Amino acid sequence: MKQLLQQLASYNSWANRRLTEVILAMDEHLHQQHLPSSFPNLYATILHMWDVESIWRQRIHGHERIMVPSQHFNPNMREAVNGLLNESSQWIEQANTMEEENLYLSVAYKSLNGEVYSQPMHELMLHLFNHQTYHRGQLVTMMRILGATQVP
Repeated sequence: MKQLLQQLASYNSWANRRLTEVILAMDEHLHQQHLPSSFPNLYATILHMWDVESIWRQRIHGHERIMVPSQHFNPNMREAVNGLLNESSQWIEQANTMEEENLYLSVAYKSLNGEVYSQPMHELMLHLFNHQTYHRGQLVTMMRILGATQVP
């Protein structure tokens, strides 16, 4: 399981970097252009992805008070991308330093509305990486709608 999570963490970081390089090369006004999707534009989708990686990392480290980046900062697109890429690199470190047996231990956490849950670490990480893949797919679709031709 550890090897799989290491590969997924590395892929997540690599894919986020490849996609955001193209987004940052696009005209800035396109980052905020409204499109039909889970989130209204490229910028909001990137913020959500950063929030999610940050929230889950804080949860696994036992933080009582979760700091959601988009609720505490008003970053421009480059700052939001840097936040996401920083979180993604921390997940690589997490996957590389976890002991195999600890991947099966449960992590107790509270949802943002205060509900208590518990989930094995490996399931939590699989969920996170799958979630990010879903939103990268949305970003690709939005980018194509906006006319990007060099989508990785």
